[in-house]
Amino acid sequence: MIDIRALEKDELNPFMNQNYVAGYRAVLKNRGAEPTVVDELLGLNKTRKNALTEAETAKAKQNKVSGEIAKLKRSGGNADDLLREMQGLAEQIKKLESDAAAADARVLDLALQLPNILHSSTPVGHSAEENKIVRTVGTPGSYSFQPKEHGDIGENLKIIDFERAGKVTGARFAFLRGAAARLERALIQFMMDLHSNQHGYEEMIPPFIVNANSLKGTGQFPKFKNDVFWITTPEYYLIPTAEVPVTNFYAEEILDASELPKSFVAYSPCFRSEAGSHGRDTKGLIRQHQFNKIELVKFTRPEESVEQHEKLTGHAEEILKQLELPYRTVALCSGDISFGAMKCYDLEVWLPGQKAYREISSCSNFGDFQARRANIRFRDGAKGKPQFVHTINGSGLAVGRTLIAILENYQKEDGSVEIPKVLVPYMGFTKIVAANSK
Repeated sequence: MIDIRALEKDELNPFMNQNYVAGYRAVLKNRGAEPTVVDELLGLNKTRKNALTEAETAKAKQNKVSGEIAKLKRSGGNADDLLREMQGLAEQIKKLESDAAAADARVLDLALQLPNILHSSTPVGHSAEENKIVRTVGTPGSYSFQPKEHGDIGENLKIIDFERAGKVTGARFAFLRGAAARLERALIQFMMDLHSNQHGYEEMIPPFIVNANSLKGTGQFPKFKNDVFWITTPEYYLIPTAEVPVTNFYAEEILDASELPKSFVAYSPCFRSEAGSHGRDTKGLIRQHQFNKIELVKFTRPEESVEQHEKLTGHAEEILKQLELPYRTVALCSGDISFGAMKCYDLEVWLPGQKAYREISSCSNFGDFQARRANIRFRDGAKGKPQFVHTINGSGLAVGRTLIAILENYQKEDGSVEIPKVLVPYMGFTKIVAANSK
């Protein structure tokens, strides 16, 4: 959620490098939204504050009249007129408080649907075609044969079964069998080990089911409610990413500044309805309703978030480097960046079967956007004024898409798949060959 007080004060915002009102108008325009919503929000907030001020004035008058009534009664006088005035004031206060509550609800509802500010270094553009390639690491391999896509590789090796998953559940699910199941498990272990042992993240396995407040805290609700699966009794939701429970780990808490930055690495399955994605990536493992992911989450001081965002992105990239997978790092432009991020890098891995780079991680700096929604703050010392933390997160990595990249990049002409050297200790063998099972 954006800072409404800062919007009203219209002071310089160091991340936009502009005064708040002009900067946020530009942000909305660059995101493809309507800038006039700024006036609507400020107008609603003014209405709310005016109603509260009038209610407080009426309460003060009510207290004064109450005192006069008591004084008059003690002297034996007639207080009927004052009692009628008191009744009128009570009705006026009730209406003003109702108006203020309604205005407050409208302000909150609108604020929850507004996107985050954008960092001044976020490229301006209308679509993914205008994203900026920051760096390219590794060179796509050359093959003496026509590289296959991962789905064909997996089915030929009898280690991925889409047909039976469709029978058991439906479209966009898969069975991983034998070596593929082992590879998925090895990748999870490898990623968790690297991030915890070398990068200093605390390991976490979070709940895979959350409540609506948690999804509101990270920005999925109310705007993206159709993108999640829910359980109706009680009203719980399957997590779309471990970002949701891990970010809300400190919801409604005040951290000590000396604890920051706090860094967590979490494993979880993820569940996404993929609303609005009909017809896209329907074949294979690219866009499944259920997949595994390793998530990196940081809580930082505001002045450290840009640096920590770069570090987290580097930590996610290290997985790709050690797996020796060609990839590129892309800064998302204003028209392609997510609703809640103020700066985002996508890591895109090369898939020779598709002859394309495909996203395998998004690493985002949310500033205080999520912290305001979840009320996560920190304090310098016992008497310090609480401030909102900055939250940063990214996939480190999406496990299923990493498996895809290995199958496609390490495939051999005979249909087998070589195991990346760093994973051999986890796998116990060096090559995946066709299974005999049916």
